Amino acid sequence: MIGYALCGSFCTFEQSFKTLCKLKETYPDIVPIMSYNAYNTDTRFGKSRDWNDKIENLCGRKIINTIADAEPLGPKNPLDALIIAPCTGNTLAKIANGITDTPVCMAAKAHLRQDRPLIIALASNDAMSANLANLSKLLMRKSIYFVPMLQDEPIKKPHSLVCDFSLLPCALENALMGKQIRKLFL
Repeated sequence: MIGYALCGSFCTFEQSFKTLCKLKETYPDIVPIMSYNAYNTDTRFGKSRDWNDKIENLCGRKIINTIADAEPLGPKNPLDALIIAPCTGNTLAKIANGITDTPVCMAAKAHLRQDRPLIIALASNDAMSANLANLSKLLMRKSIYFVPMLQDEPIKKPHSLVCDFSLLPCALENALMGKQIRKLFL
């Protein structure tokens, strides 16, 4: 069973959903998880209810969207792997510093208690500035793996990094074998 969590990098939701559809072909049992903002916020990239319905219909189960519902994903209901796609800089910082005040952060904490792979598909405008220390912290942590990433707009957004969603399935396969896919920065 794979966990698939989404955070509020709304401009990447379409890419993330396409990747989720692809993963569903190989991993039929996927548990959807969303941060409060991802679950409740309407944006120019879509209405939250529409995204929630698409994800629940694809996965065939309700989205975990509370801390209480995310906590059992550790010892009681272990996942083989947990993917956070997209993972915002905010969530990255919280995971790096042990803060569990959202459903996604609680799912990550609960999951990491079992030393199972956590795959981070980063999408952050401050990954190479305010969040660089947090990225560095997590690169050194056991059981945490990253989807290879690149600067999406180096001139307009010089501190931004976004994962290559097409590499997420390969990153998951490698993480399940205890390996970080390389090259990490594209």
